[in-house]
Amino acid sequence: MDYSNLKLPKPNISGILLAIAAGVVVAVGLYQAQVRGLIPSANINLPKIQNQETRTILKEENAIVAVVDKVSSSVVAIGVSRRVINPFDPFALPRKEDSTIGTGFVVSDNGMIVTNKHVVSDTDVKYTVVTKDGQKYETQRIYRDPVLDLALVQIKALGLKPLELGDSSKLQVGQTAIAIGNALGRFTNTVTTGVVSGLGRRVVAGDPFSGAAESLDNLIQTDAAINPGNSGGPLLNSAGQVIGLNVATTEGAQNIGFAIPSNIIKPIIDEFLSKGSVSRPFMGIQYRFISKDVAILNEVPQGAYIQDLVEGGPAQKAGVEAGDIITKINGQTVDSENKISEIVSKSNIGQRLDLDIWRDGKTLSIQVILSDLPSE
Repeated sequence: MDYSNLKLPKPNISGILLAIAAGVVVAVGLYQAQVRGLIPSANINLPKIQNQETRTILKEENAIVAVVDKVSSSVVAIGVSRRVINPFDPFALPRKEDSTIGTGFVVSDNGMIVTNKHVVSDTDVKYTVVTKDGQKYETQRIYRDPVLDLALVQIKALGLKPLELGDSSKLQVGQTAIAIGNALGRFTNTVTTGVVSGLGRRVVAGDPFSGAAESLDNLIQTDAAINPGNSGGPLLNSAGQVIGLNVATTEGAQNIGFAIPSNIIKPIIDEFLSKGSVSRPFMGIQYRFISKDVAILNEVPQGAYIQDLVEGGPAQKAGVEAGDIITKINGQTVDSENKISEIVSKSNIGQRLDLDIWRDGKTLSIQVILSDLPSE
């Protein structure tokens, strides 16, 4: 047979293109179905879509969620009950008004709650504690620390889950910080996150609910939002340990919150739980630190400038006067804001402290015997 005159069929270009397109559509469909979990992937090896950055973000998010789930049942709301009188109706009966004013957290299973002193500063009202499950308890006793913005509230409750106090001396700037509280007194168990922004801060902090303001030393600074109502709540690390007690932010600050380190409040909590009271040495002075630069400008020595003294306190009895500058304490130069408070806090009641004092251009030596700090 002569095949020389046979003609081969021309390739169908449109058919080939249609087949290729159909194959692409099928492949994409299979890929999307596997990614969404619609078909098993045992026999199909598809590329993973998660990169290292995505996995890191998911890991961080899961850690925060785990902390919140672990500790939120131990964070409580601090409320207050007041009798309100209508000034426009003298014949109306007074009515009871309840409101949430702060946050606290459980530190013992027998009903001991930690919060800020300024949250429960009014001794003429009744305070309540409300747990996450809605249980409401009347306060049985309140200890208000005379130095720190710290209060311990006792309620009659058993089986509460205490939070673990971490070691704040190991904190590093940049590590994760998680704050939980009742933001603005309305939004319960609000969670905010950030980092430890600084350590050893000194601020004058206030709270809009109470109008209180005071000087606070050696604080943790964080950019985790601490709004009014969050005061008294825990600042936590990524392991769910309490690293600080949240206090009110400075007026006008943005993304700047502060917390009292856990290592400062832990000894007070432990002593109160074991003895039912707290003994603290005190010298009875209010001072302002004069830095080296300020001292040079004003031609005075660096040290602690005495602004006021506690009437009848140890320092006043020893002869310390307002306007004095303490330049040394127990032979150590007063070269930082926290020097005096650190030495006093580590001393014992009845211990003698040797002070070098500058007064009217002269240096005096005065011995102060520390006494027991009266509680509020």
